[in-house]
Amino acid sequence: MIIVNTHTLFNQLKQHIQTKPFVLLQIYSDVKAHPQENRVSCYYVDFQDEQYIVPIHHTEKYQDEIQMIETNQTIFVQDLKQYHHNTLVFGKDIRDMNWSYYLQHNKPYDSEQHLTSAHHHYNRLHHDKKNINDLIPLVKHLEYFKPIAENLFESYTEQDQTLLDNLYQIERNGLKTYEKTIYSEYNPYTSTGRPSNRFGGMNFAALNKSDGSRKQFISRFNNGVLVEMDFDAYHLRLIGEIVDYKFPKGSVHEHMGKLYGLPYEEAKALSFKYLYGGITDEVSDNPFFSKVNDYIKLLWQDFQTNNFVESYIYNRKIYRKNLFIYIYMY
Repeated sequence: MIIVNTHTLFNQLKQHIQTKPFVLLQIYSDVKAHPQENRVSCYYVDFQDEQYIVPIHHTEKYQDEIQMIETNQTIFVQDLKQYHHNTLVFGKDIRDMNWSYYLQHNKPYDSEQHLTSAHHHYNRLHHDKKNINDLIPLVKHLEYFKPIAENLFESYTEQDQTLLDNLYQIERNGLKTYEKTIYSEYNPYTSTGRPSNRFGGMNFAALNKSDGSRKQFISRFNNGVLVEMDFDAYHLRLIGEIVDYKFPKGSVHEHMGKLYGLPYEEAKALSFKYLYGGITDEVSDNPFFSKVNDYIKLLWQDFQTNNFVESYIYNRKIYRKNLFIYIYMY
């Protein structure tokens, strides 16, 4: 392992980066700050036959300013969004190893299992301080990086990463409030694949509509406005498209209310109850839920036969073994 602490060693790394693909990992200085407002403590560059540690803001760094590097080689990273927020090496072919692992196992790779006793010690004693990772010895960061690079690279298979690129673009812009710009962080590694969106104790995907939580957000443009748009019965419309049920023009919940013989609000609550709580005999002859029920039975039959279910748009396979592991662990 080579610690890049001289100008000569940095030039050696720059030349090496142009020769073949490599793994690039990073650890932030502050374990609590958002990547957009954080800084990199050090990078780990793994060519399999040779590894480098590049201190950036770490206390063991050398004094010369580190310049960004460009390469045409493939770069394997642990988190594509974090790579885009802060990077040492610019490249056009970036592969997210953790995304590949998640699509195979239905859960993200547990990198925290590799935190050393030094990481736990510093974070426990200095949890109220910033930039703790700058103080942890580089050799301890190496102990953390090495198994992550080896395990993720070994299991990597190429996957579509469009979702990750789009989520990064949303994250980097942030949300403006009266006081400052705040940033959210999307987590695509959920059991269903539907990203969650929270950071700093705030759930951006479920801001309360009645307690004033939303009033702090304003447009970033002078004389600008924020426009909120809501799909009428979005879930029902999506499922209707899948099962080939043609909703009439107008409100879906009003249409369902006519089928139930109930007013709008009651119909809305009942539809979600049946969708996510189970379809009962009392709506078995409902033309919409009859089709939904047939589709559910078909999915279940396929799942029993193939031991996986496939997502409708991206054809992501969600395997039985991974679902059971997820339920057991969490």
